Amino acid sequence: MDDGDGRKIGLAGRRSLRGLIGVLGADFAALSANRLLSIAVPWLVLTTTGSPAMTGLVAFCQITPFVIAQALAGPLIDRIGPRRVAITGDLVSMAAMVVAPLLFVAGGLHLWALMVLMAVVGAADGPAIAAKSVFVPSVTRAARAPIERGTGLIAAVERTATVAGPGIAGVLVAAFGGAQALWLAAALFGLAAVVTTATLADPAPDPAAATTTETGGYVAQLRQGAAFLRQDGLLRAIVGMLVATNLLDQAFMAVLLPVWALESGHGAETVGLVVSVFAGTSILAALLAATLADRLPRHIVYMVGFVVGGIPRFIVMALGFPLWVVLAVFAVGGLGSGFVNPIIGAVSYERIPARLLGRVRTLTSALAWAGIPFGGPFAALVLALAGLNGALLVVGGLYLVAIVVPGLRPEWSQMGRVAPTIDISTESALTTAEQEKGTKNGRAA
Repeated sequence: MDDGDGRKIGLAGRRSLRGLIGVLGADFAALSANRLLSIAVPWLVLTTTGSPAMTGLVAFCQITPFVIAQALAGPLIDRIGPRRVAITGDLVSMAAMVVAPLLFVAGGLHLWALMVLMAVVGAADGPAIAAKSVFVPSVTRAARAPIERGTGLIAAVERTATVAGPGIAGVLVAAFGGAQALWLAAALFGLAAVVTTATLADPAPDPAAATTTETGGYVAQLRQGAAFLRQDGLLRAIVGMLVATNLLDQAFMAVLLPVWALESGHGAETVGLVVSVFAGTSILAALLAATLADRLPRHIVYMVGFVVGGIPRFIVMALGFPLWVVLAVFAVGGLGSGFVNPIIGAVSYERIPARLLGRVRTLTSALAWAGIPFGGPFAALVLALAGLNGALLVVGGLYLVAIVVPGLRPEWSQMGRVAPTIDISTESALTTAEQEKGTKNGRAA
């Protein structure tokens, strides 16, 4: 092989990785901006108004449009392509975050204006994040890697951004104030748009769907995504589990963990330490999943990871174990939790037809977020009725039920690498060719 051939192979290798690196970079930038805002904006509102109620209202103004817009964006992503949706969403978010500090400096950032700007960010950021997820199957295939590698790397990026964003926000807010930290959020959203523009192209159409003719308008196509999800028992079970566990995770993080730290004589720094330990080991586990998950039994890893990551923390805190034991349990829990999202992502990408990917992924993501706003009030109610230890055990017990009950359904036997056979022809969501392909795959299994 001469040098010219070697250079050609090296160039092809770099091009094959370009898309995957682009998705990871754009996702990290946008998610870091999102997490930064979760610290900077509440602090800005709290220090300028002194009202926890107003602080919560502004957060509500961001998360509600985020969930709704993400749920409704699926047909748009499938029609015009994820690239334009991702770039446009990130640029709109950047513009809103440029306007906010400018208004603050000019003395015109009233509370209502901040609410509007955060609603704009939520409505733009939700579809943009969902659009980036649509690239994952195609860029992973281009990199000649198993789908678990792509989903594992995406999970690692998400968890790293969850650690990095708030950490950077804390430093900037302490040094310059909440409003000035918004400049960095704007820069990160802009960086995400630039990376997407430079590295990503819309996935090629699925050859199996080449003869498909889309029928109906926007609402009909939105219903097609819902119909597919409704008739796929495994995906439906996963979504149900995520709705419940996300609600209970929010109850733990927003209420039970801070109350435990306070009542056990620890400070706010302990809350940060516990979360950081869990996040750190979960990043490591997600990286391990990117390497190993394609060779592991999915159902077992998924169930064990969820149980280890979710249940023991409630028990050790309720029983009053010392801090070092709690930290050790959270470290092990992070290792278990880090394997969960790569498995979920791999299963969903394999089961959803390429041309329905935007519609179904946005819907499942929005549903998974739907219970989060209710986590705090639910925890407060259980805390008032049962006290801290009782609330920890109740929430932990519900968490176990939320994992085990869906996990016992017969659909989990489909946790292989074979697409389901689902007939929703009345919704015009699957072509006859796609249905026949699914039937053949099922017989081959």
